[in-house]
Amino acid sequence: MRGPKNSVGSLLVLGGARSGKSRYAQSLAEASGRHPVLIATAEALDTEMAGRIARHAAARDARWALVEEPLALAVALQREARADRIVVVDCVTLWLGKLFLQDADVAAATRDLAQSVAGLGGPVIFVSNEVGSGIVPKNPLARAFRDAQGLLNQALAEVCESVVLVAAGIPLCLKPAPEPWFCF
Repeated sequence: MRGPKNSVGSLLVLGGARSGKSRYAQSLAEASGRHPVLIATAEALDTEMAGRIARHAAARDARWALVEEPLALAVALQREARADRIVVVDCVTLWLGKLFLQDADVAAATRDLAQSVAGLGGPVIFVSNEVGSGIVPKNPLARAFRDAQGLLNQALAEVCESVVLVAAGIPLCLKPAPEPWFCF
């Protein structure tokens, strides 16, 4: 079932860890001819995450504007999405994890984010982890998170015009891609 038509375009890029999904989203944004804006949901709470953030930052050039927003994602999207920009949200999995660990109403936050997509003023690329293809997690918390992530991905896939799965650096179109979205 197709979601509501978003005249300015939205894309969900799914993939596993280190699949190339962020690089793919970045390349699409840079090729769009619009001013790229990254909404980063990660926080450097440890050395390893600080290193990941630094590697991602080093891959972007001076064209990119950076907005750090770990929690109020729908609000940041409403503020940042404009016709002359292309926004990349990297990544919704980290956003969900923060909400999940704060005992927030994850179902309501998922619904609010998905509902906000149709009203955005410019194109958005959402980067998200595909977590349902692996083994069943051993503990209840990890299983609950996997389920919430799957439901979030489904909600975004329904409302986004296009969905691409990146596996081993190769983008696979899951949902037809109208212009300007295309698969390399």
